[in-house]
Amino acid sequence: METAVDVEKGTAAIKQQFLTSKEKFHEFLESGRSGEKGDGPDKDPEEPSEEPEKKRMKLDNDGDRKEKKRMRGQNKCRPHVKPQSYEDKRLCPSIIQERETKCFYGAKCRFIHDVSEYMSTKAEDLGEQCYLYNNFGKCQYGLTCRFAKAHTSPDLKNLVNEDLYKQACDKETVRNNLDKDLQKRLRKKQVPFTGADAYLKTISRGKKPEEKITDKTSTEEKSTEEKSTDKTDECPAVKEENHNSSGETTADNQQTQDPPVKTIGPITDADIIKLRPCEKKQVDFRDKLYLAPLTTCGNLPFRRICKRFGADITCGEMAMCTNLLQGQASEWALLKRHQSEDLFGVQLEGCFPDTMTRCAELLNQNIDVDFVDINSGCPIDLVYKKGGGCGLMTRTSKFEQIVRGMNSVLDVPLTVKIRTGVHQNSNIAHKLIPELKKWGVSLITLHGRSREQRYTKLADWEYIHTCSNIAAPVPLFGNGDILSYEDAMKARETGVSGLMVARGALFKPWLFTEIKENRHWDISSSERLDILRDFTNYGLEHWGSDTQGVEKTRNFMLEWLSFLCRYIPVGLLEKLPQKINERPPFYMGRDYMETLMASQHVGDWIKISETLLGPVPKNFSFLPKHKANAYK
Repeated sequence: METAVDVEKGTAAIKQQFLTSKEKFHEFLESGRSGEKGDGPDKDPEEPSEEPEKKRMKLDNDGDRKEKKRMRGQNKCRPHVKPQSYEDKRLCPSIIQERETKCFYGAKCRFIHDVSEYMSTKAEDLGEQCYLYNNFGKCQYGLTCRFAKAHTSPDLKNLVNEDLYKQACDKETVRNNLDKDLQKRLRKKQVPFTGADAYLKTISRGKKPEEKITDKTSTEEKSTEEKSTDKTDECPAVKEENHNSSGETTADNQQTQDPPVKTIGPITDADIIKLRPCEKKQVDFRDKLYLAPLTTCGNLPFRRICKRFGADITCGEMAMCTNLLQGQASEWALLKRHQSEDLFGVQLEGCFPDTMTRCAELLNQNIDVDFVDINSGCPIDLVYKKGGGCGLMTRTSKFEQIVRGMNSVLDVPLTVKIRTGVHQNSNIAHKLIPELKKWGVSLITLHGRSREQRYTKLADWEYIHTCSNIAAPVPLFGNGDILSYEDAMKARETGVSGLMVARGALFKPWLFTEIKENRHWDISSSERLDILRDFTNYGLEHWGSDTQGVEKTRNFMLEWLSFLCRYIPVGLLEKLPQKINERPPFYMGRDYMETLMASQHVGDWIKISETLLGPVPKNFSFLPKHKANAYK
């Protein structure tokens, strides 16, 4: 006999023997927690844990527009506690690093210098083994490490495995770190932008960029495209469209053409020779699986997980170009690249040609990437109202100046990520794509939804198919609603050059393996817990193994668990595959951990994190950043 859950619209079909009620579900999980103390952190998430139920009621009430508006977007009023606030007393870095010289600040230092005093207030260690010490021979966090017992001598000195440490020093595991000298020069505005300034002079008087050489550039691109379709590896020669009456080309006129920037004094090669598209670094994007740049969740440890499961292309989180130009360390951290990321790019957000072009030149000279992506698909109000993100799609003049300017200073391909449009019933991507081809982008990624839709509607793959034909021969990647290899197969039938995976990778990062092997993976709860354990280790390596690093790792893991809990194990489904917009009903897993991972209660996510990172601090609180708008 079918229950109410079975016939509820938008709910995934699960085998009858696994279905249960909300009360029995939470009662079962509470029985597993019996014997544990009910600390403060379990009480804090009580309110946000009810959020999925509230959103279901709002979606059913179609008449109340205000309620629906409040449901959209992010949890903007969520509590924010800095990770460093979890420690009352912090040890001075001069003591942690065991420097020979004394602290520069002396008695005015805001950290403590008495080791015995710090050890008396330090939280209890989380384990006997330190991941950093075991893999790199030295833990740079010393006494502050939450696994310090593994590498602390009886006289409270930090132990070092010399052989392992020497091997680790020879390898550069993470690249694109912010140089302190560069940061100082950026803050003092002492970094020159010669290439960007030269380009900006051409548009300073309100003229279209490179107005005199637009035709020539377009013919260069056409000739390049024709050669590429013939599969020749030779660099195509630049030809003029116009031929004189005798049949001779105007090559001599091309060489004597005035440079785009007037110079004083001798003319150099840089004044008259421009890097042609064929001379830039070439990247083969076709038939690749692309992990989307995911804000908050698409951090370096998560990308390492996806890379291990078969992601071909990875991209850093969206970075604001103005913050990068100011030398903000937190923004530059988004550009870091792990050695396992063999095809890696960064995504920039901005709305003006001067800042975007200067930022592109800055990154071109100081970091190692394979491509740079322009975010013209971000739907959030903070970005859109300034004219960035989706706003660029309607500001084609500025968009052109940004693309041409960044292309003029980059030695790597420039890519663009767009949506179908801004408004729900007004697609404009098909009009913009021919212009993007003229402007010289190397790859276009199309998300099959408009800004207004967000995730409340399914992606329009028929429209992506239309745009893919328009974009040829420029590769176009499709993005939207891919959660299984069947979804990927249907998407490839539209003729796209490759697939971008976003939320599907958050639901199940092993999706890349399923797509490449054309199979469903009925992954066990123990295997999923091992994935979270690997994420924990990668997080401790990236953010640190002290209290601040542990709580940062925990916070990002909880953000990920807010998506991971929506995955339904293959063995429990009545009908395959699971659809990304279907809400999981309350069900009992095949073991306790599988049931715990299915919970949308924040307290249960915290419990999972405590099995890997120990108990949370007393003043800990958490509310996920993103709301689940996709459930219908």
